[in-house]
Amino acid sequence: MSQLTEQLILDALRQIIDPDLHKDIVTLGFIKDLKIDAGIVSFRIVLTTPACPVKAEMESAARELVGAIPGVTAVAVTMDAEVPKGRGIGDKLAIDGVRNIIAVSSGKGGVGKSTVAVNLAVSLALDGARVGVMDMDVYGPNVPIMLGASEARPEVDVNKLIPIEAYGVKLMSMALLQPGDKPMIVRGPILHGLVKQFLSDVRWGELDYLIVDMPPGTGDVQLSLAQLVPVQGAVLVTTPQDVAIADVRRALRMFETVAIPILGIVENMSYFIAPDTGTRYNIFGEGGGEKLAAMYHVPLLGSIPLGIEVREGGDSGVPVVVSHPDSPQAKAFRSVAEEVARYVSIEAMKPELVVLGKGR
Repeated sequence: MSQLTEQLILDALRQIIDPDLHKDIVTLGFIKDLKIDAGIVSFRIVLTTPACPVKAEMESAARELVGAIPGVTAVAVTMDAEVPKGRGIGDKLAIDGVRNIIAVSSGKGGVGKSTVAVNLAVSLALDGARVGVMDMDVYGPNVPIMLGASEARPEVDVNKLIPIEAYGVKLMSMALLQPGDKPMIVRGPILHGLVKQFLSDVRWGELDYLIVDMPPGTGDVQLSLAQLVPVQGAVLVTTPQDVAIADVRRALRMFETVAIPILGIVENMSYFIAPDTGTRYNIFGEGGGEKLAAMYHVPLLGSIPLGIEVREGGDSGVPVVVSHPDSPQAKAFRSVAEEVARYVSIEAMKPELVVLGKGR
């Protein structure tokens, strides 16, 4: 019987290829704390996101491959995740502890952008990620309502605002600082200062993802965010109809102009399934998000069906992924979160993949 060695174990695990990074999990450095105790083999597989959609398949493959090695009597696999830090861009301000900043934006209002941002954030938190939401839709800051935190007020500690927490998500919003129905009347330079304050004067702590709910359109907040911090990517929200698609095209071009990668497009209010008959109705048209994604060569991250559960969740402050986790809408949001995490990891790992490829 050949002696059981770490090299034998690693050679077996090299057969597992990450479907997004296109390299084996040993080369990518995912295998940690490998130990052999007689015939018992234990190790951790540390993925780039806790929201990895193929986590279970990787664990199963690792157990099977290592268990088939002669001399192995038991295999103990621990699945873990460490979200890589996004690439820095130029001399932009980094936020201590925040690994990736994701902008959720739209070309126009009324497409459910904040609903997508909230359910994306809570979905990532449910998957085990450390998540924050920065509500920069200063003219219509609805995120606190959607997270059931509209009555909360942030505390101040050593000149830093402490975010409110809801459903495992840290939150900061102008609605928490200026409650009630008093309108926000601010011009561009003041908006720039607000963005900078929310980035530097809030104690976000350790976050894997900071989701930024942007105002609709292509205005000052988008430009300020792009100028101040390295944004890992943007998620663009649209509905199927032509007028929404036309506006998203402009938003997409704006992010390209400021060198922010487009992680993908979410088509919200995509269709409606009648609960009594099961008939599908394409109320706002059909296939707009898919056509836009194909036109600009960006991923379609998912299509969210219409459902009263989403509206009720937003009004009651209980996101649909929590209130109706088995609904088609919740499942669609959870899938979108996995796709967003996946593309963030791909973007973040690009420099590392280049280094790994040198001299090969």
